[in-house]
Amino acid sequence: MALLADPDAPTEIAQRMVRILPARLADKWGQGRRFDVEVVSEPFTTGTEDLPTLMRRIMDRGSAESWDIVVALTDLPLHSHGRRLVVDLSHEHGLALLSLPTLGGLRLQTRARRAVEEAVLSLAGPRATGAEGPPQSPPPLAPFVSRLAPIHPGPVGEEETADLRYVISGPRGYLRVLLGMVRANRPWRLVPGLSKALAAALATGAVATVNSTIWNLAESLSVARLVIATVGSVALMIGWLIVDAELWHRSTELSPEARQRARLYNTSTVMTVGIGVLVCYAGLIVINLVWALFILNGQVFASTTGTPLDAAEYWTLSWFVASVATVGGALGSGLESDEAIRAAAYSKREQERRHMLQDNYGDQLPE
Repeated sequence: MALLADPDAPTEIAQRMVRILPARLADKWGQGRRFDVEVVSEPFTTGTEDLPTLMRRIMDRGSAESWDIVVALTDLPLHSHGRRLVVDLSHEHGLALLSLPTLGGLRLQTRARRAVEEAVLSLAGPRATGAEGPPQSPPPLAPFVSRLAPIHPGPVGEEETADLRYVISGPRGYLRVLLGMVRANRPWRLVPGLSKALAAALATGAVATVNSTIWNLAESLSVARLVIATVGSVALMIGWLIVDAELWHRSTELSPEARQRARLYNTSTVMTVGIGVLVCYAGLIVINLVWALFILNGQVFASTTGTPLDAAEYWTLSWFVASVATVGGALGSGLESDEAIRAAAYSKREQERRHMLQDNYGDQLPE
């Protein structure tokens, strides 16, 4: 059997999974059956999110390699009749398509492994023929379900390859998919991508920390105004990065599903970039605080502001300087060529997959 995984996060999950998957499958199946599992990294979702098309691609790939079972993993949020797909199964052809974002943002590796195990065990059992319809004993929902995830069987068209489908719906399902998309974007990888902005912000903060005007402003601001400065500077940085790196997804389709996908893409991008910016903001506060402790003179500060330089003043100044530095970092950064920022958006990753498939297969790419 094969784990057919989209590049990037799905491939990494599959590669970690394959180390223990054969033994776990053999233990669960019993009767001395052996499972040979290989991982194939391939952008099989390139150019389409249509479920029948994807299942045909998986079936053709499995037939070409003579695999008995193919489980495909993707980090794209797929849709079926207005609902978000969890997994598609074809017992007749030994195929499964699993959308990782529907597994949520926590314990993704464990949930993905359990989902793949149940899918494989179901596909490896007695298969239903077209005349018999879906299998009488579908795989248990436990690997997919949580208290916040209303997962249930979804409708399957008569002409589709799949014979069993699970979908997720409702606001809680939407939230779970969104968190799964942010997890798939791996926002912690965004922080190194902000290195240029962070460098500009550090330079701005270093200068602002020793500026007497900034001292007086920091002392005059209330906590509410400091919070407003934080929100404004972080929002400015997020907006600048999204606009500068062209991360905003604009759908050319007018269908409700296309608009829904665009909303998911853009919301996950804002959350991913936001997490990266907030981590950088927190780092700026710490660095500014250390710099202030090292460079500031208490007597000079007190004579300028009329306030003794104690712990509260150090904290207030570092907080305000972090906001000023964030604005300076946003305006002074040149991130238009940074791949880590662009990888935060599914739309950009889809373009990269398309280029990869064109390089590998030339004109064979379906339009």
